[in-house]
Amino acid sequence: MAVLEQSWVKVQEKTFGKWLNSKLVVRSVHIKDLVTDLSDGVILIHLLEILSNESLGRYASKPKLRVQRFENVNKALDFIKGRKIQLTNIGAEDIVDGNRKIILGLIWTLILRFTISDINEEGLSAREGLLLWCQRKTACYDEVSVRDFSSSWNDGLAFCALLDIHRPDLIDYDQLDKSDHRGNMQLAFDIATKEIGIPDLLDVEDVCDVAKPDERSLMTYIAYWFHAFSQMERVENAGRRVEKFVSNMQGAWEMQNNFERRMRELLRQIAEQRKQWEEATFEGTYVDAKDQSLKFTAYKRGQKRKWVAEKSDLTGLLGNIKTKLSTYRLRPYEPPAELSLEALEVAWAVLMQAERDRSKIINETIRDIKNALRQSFADKANDFALALHTLSTSISGLEGEVEDQLTHTTRISESLPPLEDYLTLIARLDEQCVEANIEENDFTTYTYDELAYELGLVRSSVQKKLAFLENQMVARSMTNLTPIQLEEFESVFRHFDRSGSNSLQELEFSAALASLGLVYDEDEMREHFVQVSGGGAGSSVTFEQFIRFMVEVTEDQYTAEQVFDSFREVADGKPYVTEMDLRHSLIPDELIDDLVKTMPEHRGPDLQEDREMAKYDYITFMEKFMGTGGKMNGEESA
Repeated sequence: MAVLEQSWVKVQEKTFGKWLNSKLVVRSVHIKDLVTDLSDGVILIHLLEILSNESLGRYASKPKLRVQRFENVNKALDFIKGRKIQLTNIGAEDIVDGNRKIILGLIWTLILRFTISDINEEGLSAREGLLLWCQRKTACYDEVSVRDFSSSWNDGLAFCALLDIHRPDLIDYDQLDKSDHRGNMQLAFDIATKEIGIPDLLDVEDVCDVAKPDERSLMTYIAYWFHAFSQMERVENAGRRVEKFVSNMQGAWEMQNNFERRMRELLRQIAEQRKQWEEATFEGTYVDAKDQSLKFTAYKRGQKRKWVAEKSDLTGLLGNIKTKLSTYRLRPYEPPAELSLEALEVAWAVLMQAERDRSKIINETIRDIKNALRQSFADKANDFALALHTLSTSISGLEGEVEDQLTHTTRISESLPPLEDYLTLIARLDEQCVEANIEENDFTTYTYDELAYELGLVRSSVQKKLAFLENQMVARSMTNLTPIQLEEFESVFRHFDRSGSNSLQELEFSAALASLGLVYDEDEMREHFVQVSGGGAGSSVTFEQFIRFMVEVTEDQYTAEQVFDSFREVADGKPYVTEMDLRHSLIPDELIDDLVKTMPEHRGPDLQEDREMAKYDYITFMEKFMGTGGKMNGEESA
């Protein structure tokens, strides 16, 4: 017995909850738990105001205290009693404290009063009237026998019959599998919800899976079917009465409605466009101003043309409406004053003035932005060019002691980073000028590319000047070198300093030594480089380190015997040397040019592969130039 009681309570709670939500939806209110959600009285007041279409007055919309909940519930119960609705043994504490059965009884009372009580079939009470209506509507269906609001509905066929008798277009009753109780029930429920708009208060299992479905839940649900189909019948009867008149007037009404709708929308769009232009602001950039200009042009080519066509169509439509009404001798149609053709002409005139104002402000803004960009770029470009000229003059005019020149050049070098940052600013201005299609600028003759190139020249001049001065100071401290030696070493160093960093990497260091006649094997060369540079990743040899190394090694590198051996090494043992031999030895080009002009030509026999080349007698050259006389390393002089 307890299980059965629990079953009907559960079904009623679910059904009544869905009934509540179907009513509360107009206020965007939704309950999840029938007992707890009604306990503060707020939902109950909402429900009564919706059902009665009356206001219950002031109440605590967000009650926090128990006494406020009691006040809300009592206000609702008093309203119910005031409508002559009988409440038996229902007090505010039952609602506030969540007495489930009492709450279900209260909701059932409201359902009877506001959903079922107005059902009247042949003067019978609501329950008997609703039952009679169901019996009369399903009487012609052999498989259906409606005796009550419980087990008579188990197989779903009664619901299908009600659908078939009222809306045969929605269901094919004859094709139903009469033994598929759950399928027939689900089909009827789905059609009722989706096609008729009946709230889905019940689930299939609430009716099919129990021997005796809950009567109150079924009555509540079936009452919706009664109201839906009764209203449908009333509407159909009313429709037939006005059908003839409507068919005659339908065309004219549609034309009038269409005219007013289209005129209202056209005026709205015109007003909205004017408002957009009035509220439009400019960011101060050419990109933004140009974008607004393009949108304005698109408006004139697109939206405005549509409005012009619509304006013409509305004028023609109003004429057709008047002609049609005149044909049926009906009262002439005059649109509301705010939707008249005169109102449209006024709005159009205002739009045209707004359009002219919009075009003017866009053009003025673009001109102002372009001029501002020209002036801003020119001011900064001219200042930058003046600064570069000042630096160049300072570098070229340096005189006096090396130390003083080095100090001044260092200061100039330190002023370059701020100039590079300033050039970045000029680059951004140049990009903005390009975006604005600015090709001429009467305020300056400089371009960004010219300034960047000239800055590079100044930077290179400063770097070279610094390197020169630093090297001069280093060279001045090397007392063991002759001026000729120093010039040679510096020339070689600069030749192989490809990066202009005033330092040599390992391969550059090796090539420089080789060009000076210092040839080592790979391990020896590596050892010298590590010793001179200090070793480590990314090491390099500075000018000072290079000169000191050359001071150390030249003390025993320039005897006649050593120089002769170096020539013979370059000539690969031959008694002569070719220009190609000299170039392969990485001797600087300017020194090779001097050598071939100075050395005598070789007159003796030569190798087959050298016959097409000029050959130079380095033996005679060394004997004469070095003043050694006689034989060199056992070789006969030429």
